[in-house]
Amino acid sequence: MAATRRRGVELEDAILTAAGELLLEQGVAGLTMDEVARRAGTNKNALYRRWPHRTALGIAAYRRLAAAETRPPDTGSLRDDALDLLRRANRTWSSPYGEILRGLLAAAGGAPELLAELRDPDRPDPLDEAWLTVLTHAATRGEAPATAVHPRVAATPMALLRTEYLLRGVPAVPDEILREIVDEVFLPLVRGRA
Repeated sequence: MAATRRRGVELEDAILTAAGELLLEQGVAGLTMDEVARRAGTNKNALYRRWPHRTALGIAAYRRLAAAETRPPDTGSLRDDALDLLRRANRTWSSPYGEILRGLLAAAGGAPELLAELRDPDRPDPLDEAWLTVLTHAATRGEAPATAVHPRVAATPMALLRTEYLLRGVPAVPDEILREIVDEVFLPLVRGRA
């Protein structure tokens, strides 16, 4: 009996799983359409029908990997939740995920259409959503005003963390800076929204 051919979501899942594994094992340089097709048990045409080139496929696989890392914490404290999210982001960006992201950014070469693919246009960014969830929980507990549940407020800690990476060029931001971001900027910003 002949094997059933995978199609649609099942095939796409196999392709993205294979691409994600390759990214984690070998980085962006090791991501080839030939190897992804081999690991996914399909042919390169199936890949090219969905993604025009390896950078687009790499970005799709990275988004999927990153989404799994961004579940919102709920410690019962806005400060602890914020520190948890920043610490996770710091670990992720200094891990193979961060190397993958830097490699994809370099491979995209400043092409706006590829850079835009790093963010799924059909869904909010999972990290942005995690920060908004943390703020919503804090507002529900009475720890933050409802007006603090705002996308710009939620984006502030990550923007400051990215700036630390860009300006300092360090592999990981020291924990005391993460605490400063939360204690000296984020919490005063949240409380000032009242």
